[in-house]
Amino acid sequence: MSKDLILLVDDDGAIRKMLRIALEAKGYLTIEAISKKEAIESIALHSPKLVLLDLQLPDGSGLEVIKEVRQFSEIPFIVLSVMSSEEDKISLLDSGADDYITKPFSMGELLARIRTALRRLPVEETPSNWEKESLVVDFVNHQVVKNQIQIRLTPTEFQILTFLIKNSGKVITHDVLIKKIWGEQALNEMNSLRVHITQLRKKIEDSPSEPRFLITEPGIGYRWVTQS
Repeated sequence: MSKDLILLVDDDGAIRKMLRIALEAKGYLTIEAISKKEAIESIALHSPKLVLLDLQLPDGSGLEVIKEVRQFSEIPFIVLSVMSSEEDKISLLDSGADDYITKPFSMGELLARIRTALRRLPVEETPSNWEKESLVVDFVNHQVVKNQIQIRLTPTEFQILTFLIKNSGKVITHDVLIKKIWGEQALNEMNSLRVHITQLRKKIEDSPSEPRFLITEPGIGYRWVTQS
């Protein structure tokens, strides 16, 4: 059973209690925060492995928490939110969130997303880096550099990028990629995958609408092109 420490950020005591009981039953350790200030301090002081974050806090927004923490940490954030529009979700990912889950949600779904967010590809399974022209991907340090400028990817975006590069030239189906990123039991994640691919292209491609590396195979999936 996991002993990973998870920070629960929500000003609703009933929700924190429900999350704490469910997570501790699975072996996770938990700490809690009820405000933006407490959340940032807890992350700096306790270095949890993951944060479950509500967007509405009494002294600010969850987005502000993410933006401030991203100045010193790449800790995964899973946002618990009632938002539903694609624009809201894109804004959330742009702010540095790794994933989101829409309320109401099942604990089974949340636990699956937590396992995915905590999972990391073993270093020995990846080459040390990939480089082509102005784009450099450092798998060991989880860094991407474009035109000599470091580009920040969310953990999920980096995992997608790593998997596609490792399978350069192969067509990776939507189903295979979804299960790789969100787990074997993942359902209805096509929209999430599409949003992450769109964001990834914006960050790594010179012309996202005419990608050179991350190619769509219509109706099938995606392919990473290794150009000669």
